[in-house]
Amino acid sequence: MSNQPANRPGASSGNDDEELVLSPSEAAAHDSAMRISGARSGERSTRKALASIVLGFELIIVVLIGLTIFGLGITDPRWLGLVIGGVLALLCVVSLGTIRFGEVGIWLGWVTHVLMLATAFILPAALFVGAIFTALWIYCIVRGAKIDRDNAALWAQGA
Repeated sequence: MSNQPANRPGASSGNDDEELVLSPSEAAAHDSAMRISGARSGERSTRKALASIVLGFELIIVVLIGLTIFGLGITDPRWLGLVIGGVLALLCVVSLGTIRFGEVGIWLGWVTHVLMLATAFILPAALFVGAIFTALWIYCIVRGAKIDRDNAALWAQGA
């Protein structure tokens, strides 16, 4: 016998045909990612939804990189670190805003990642963080495109 109450989201009563019930915060996050990726306008792209999630988290990281460069006083003038972080953050926001319009947001995301990796010339530790986010970006773009192709094939078969 299970210790989970039957009315709890995610609890199973033995019927595998039950629909997944999302918590309010999970539903809000899902709806936000789908809205940003353009799903409400008819097109449902997993690749764009995943890309928007990565760019959203990266927005926080590039601001922190800029603050770190400023705080350590690596650049001369010192405020240049804030400008670097601000420009990268602005690029993330523009990428997020245009991701639903064709491939513009995806290409701007690639530019963001190249520039984020370039900050390693100023702050070597940024190479580690930039490499992780770039690997995550590549994985999401490649895997999201595969999921979109598989979904299109399923819809073409009438499933």
